[in-house]
Amino acid sequence: MLDDRKLRILAAVVNEYIVTGEPVGSKTIAALPDIRVSPATIRNDMAMLEQLGYLEQPHTSAGRIPTYSGYKLYIEQLMPQRKLSPEETAMLDEVFSIDDPTEDALIESASKALAQITNCAAVSANLSPQFSVIAKVDAIPTGKHMYVLLMITSSGNIRNKMCRLEFDLTNDQLSFFTEYMTKNLSGVSVDSLSEETIEKLAQAMGAYTVTLTPLMKGIIELAKGFMKSDVHVSGEKNLLARTDISAEDVMDFLEQKNEFSELLGQSFGDLKVLFGEDGNFVISNSSMIVSPFKKKGRTAGTLGLIGPLRLDYAKVIPYIEYLTEKISDFLSEDTDDVLPALEDKDGEN
Repeated sequence: MLDDRKLRILAAVVNEYIVTGEPVGSKTIAALPDIRVSPATIRNDMAMLEQLGYLEQPHTSAGRIPTYSGYKLYIEQLMPQRKLSPEETAMLDEVFSIDDPTEDALIESASKALAQITNCAAVSANLSPQFSVIAKVDAIPTGKHMYVLLMITSSGNIRNKMCRLEFDLTNDQLSFFTEYMTKNLSGVSVDSLSEETIEKLAQAMGAYTVTLTPLMKGIIELAKGFMKSDVHVSGEKNLLARTDISAEDVMDFLEQKNEFSELLGQSFGDLKVLFGEDGNFVISNSSMIVSPFKKKGRTAGTLGLIGPLRLDYAKVIPYIEYLTEKISDFLSEDTDDVLPALEDKDGEN
């Protein structure tokens, strides 16, 4: 256990390093009003903090800088608690003043604002579609033997898939398909839709089973698409412009970003801070702060920030917490009956 003095010295080193970016020496800490001990005592304590893995000395005669462990302890126990000013809350509230406040548009607006305000990159993943219910399934002819299979959820999310059949469907077959889907899938939750369910529905179509089964198989693929959590990044140029973060690491992350949806899911429950050392996060010398937002008490996605390791956590964390709380409030309103004409850019082809 660290005593109170060592904790205060560690907090002071982190605070100074965040501001200056330079290794912090004992004389700098001794000059602070709340550290009332000699530089020699501070050097001894800093040496102990280094032995414990909370500080490191980049050069022989230089001061110390925080390690990953030092940052973690600082964020968990030592970081000053800060409330947003009225001006800051008014600025963040502007994020939600959009003409078409659908779920995706709202999250996108919050992500872009967070990236702009912090000069970092914002990252988000919306899981809400997979917790929605199916509102409509339709098949639209687009050419010889070609049909667009369309699925719309109660929250207005849309996915589509191009299907090629061996023959053209008659108007009666198309009408039956639409009516059958409405009767059997309308109001069914996306996350409960399984291949077994679709197979049973296909077998129950009688004379239409053979002709419409290819479309039924497409439905399960659309449902699986809703179950995926696409990761969206805003402000990636902010990271690429930094000299303390590897541009190659950033590019690797952007190319693989959808593979990190599970990593974002680790925040399901509370705000979490991850560092570049955390194995499966590929950007070295960086940090990622992610916080969940909820829909009617159920986790619906995450919003977060990717920035340098030397980040003003006490300043940016309240931004993320405020935005996710506001998104949760919006998503928990009774908007499920609204089906905006929104075309999902991630629809399958």
